[in-house]
Amino acid sequence: MTKITAAITAVGSYVPDYVLSNQVLETMVDTNDEWITTRTGIKERRILKEEGQGTSFMAIRAAQNLIEKSGIDPKEIDLVLLATATPDMPVASTAVYTATQIGATNAFAYDLQAACSSFLYGLSTASAYIESGRYKKVLLIGSDKMSSIIDYTDRATCIIFGDGAGAVLFEPNTEGLGFQDEYLRSDGIGREFLKIEAGGSILPASEETVKNKQHFVHQDGTTVFKYAVSGMADVSEKIMERNKLTKEDVNWLVAHQANKRIIDATANRMGLDESKVLVNIQKYGNTTSATLPLLLSDFEDSLKKGDNIIFAAFGGGFTWGAIYLKWAYNKQKN
Repeated sequence: MTKITAAITAVGSYVPDYVLSNQVLETMVDTNDEWITTRTGIKERRILKEEGQGTSFMAIRAAQNLIEKSGIDPKEIDLVLLATATPDMPVASTAVYTATQIGATNAFAYDLQAACSSFLYGLSTASAYIESGRYKKVLLIGSDKMSSIIDYTDRATCIIFGDGAGAVLFEPNTEGLGFQDEYLRSDGIGREFLKIEAGGSILPASEETVKNKQHFVHQDGTTVFKYAVSGMADVSEKIMERNKLTKEDVNWLVAHQANKRIIDATANRMGLDESKVLVNIQKYGNTTSATLPLLLSDFEDSLKKGDNIIFAAFGGGFTWGAIYLKWAYNKQKN
């Protein structure tokens, strides 16, 4: 019997129109373009400013972009997974609303949350559903409206994050392409270093928590950076060793876009030339669950059937990991 693997067969994306540049941030907090660029690699980020629009707004548009490009019937989608750290609202699943709005009326749907590793973990989840043989089309979306949880008077966090969404479609493959291997990790030691203190079950929202700005992201940047550098580099090296991949064998590194120095450190450990490292952090900043699919969408023209791709991410909690995937198609030229 031919082995079924889970392959990405289509991608889509959406970013808001409003550009928040480093120059604009200079007028908001005590920072400057040179400082931000040198330490993060970020030049600008996109912000969803319109009132009443949240994570689902971007997720729907990224999914619609994928559907339009691929020509699939949304009624054929079996499952919609939404990787996000910023759901529209508590309890009611953002994925369910998104699925209904895009016409995926035969799909079941749910949210997946692992901070900045959400989409990476989603790749694992979507692949497992396809490889089980029970489902033929799984839509995985990464979408985050980080501007909704950022304090724009806190220069430690407001320079880093942006808003955006990306989507990929998984389908069965019998050519040996698609998902190959994964190495996923987590460690609760990270709970205190990157978090939102209030709004959960331990510290519910109150007048005091709002006044104390406890509903915004707090990050111990130095500690998170240290763990992220070692974590992403370790798992990327591990997945190469486990699959006997040399630096020549790896065509692309698709790394979470949190900080250019972390991306560079991961590539260096893997022995990769910078020409093999996909980077768009300068345009979008850290869009959390959207960074990996936005890379695939931005560089889709460069990806060739059979290419060996290593995905790597690191997120709060801590969560991190690497996935090895073989690209399954060449983009159709219009």
